[in-house]
Amino acid sequence: MPDFIIYIGNRVYSSWSLRGWLPLKQLGVPFEEVMIPLYDEGSKDAILRQSPSGKVPALHHKGRMVWESLAIGEYLAEEFPAARLWPEEAGARALARAVSAEMHAGFANLRVELSMNLRRIIPGRRFSPDALAQIARVQAIWRDCRARHGAGGPFLFGHFTIADAMYAPVVTRFRTYGIELDPMCETYAEAIWELPAMIAWCEAAAKETIVIDKFEYEPGGSI
Repeated sequence: MPDFIIYIGNRVYSSWSLRGWLPLKQLGVPFEEVMIPLYDEGSKDAILRQSPSGKVPALHHKGRMVWESLAIGEYLAEEFPAARLWPEEAGARALARAVSAEMHAGFANLRVELSMNLRRIIPGRRFSPDALAQIARVQAIWRDCRARHGAGGPFLFGHFTIADAMYAPVVTRFRTYGIELDPMCETYAEAIWELPAMIAWCEAAAKETIVIDKFEYEPGGSI
């Protein structure tokens, strides 16, 4: 049995699950993946048995339990320092942590009005001024990180880091809702889509059949 077990929600909708799963998949280590369907009868109790917060993702490793996507990334960075899940240079690492924490704690309107949905393309939806400002802020972050630290590769800090995992679900949201991107942001978004781990997540999501109405038909928040 693999040392790592990660508990996730529906791949089509669960942005936070993707954020915790992506760096683990990038490491290339064996792990077991358990999907707990969200909003099903008994799902809350099933999640609480694996995560004290009652939310996914949750990572189990050698008797330890780690929940919250950003904490999972930090744990993996400590367990696998050679993977460079944070940038090595101090200034870049500080910026990567700051923009990751900003995503973790903020962007409430973007989350509600552009809920993650890998199953559909939903162009033409009108967004509030606050959501539009947050869409612009995300793109400003991408441009700043790429301009300052992206010379070594296609990701925010050149090579793949936890910061990319934190923003990967936003890449999917921008495609779902037809958000226009400038050339730099479009190139970055394509790099996320072409990431083998991201392709694997999307292929698994395409096989899911569960439909959660609140994320299909009306703005309904993010999980």
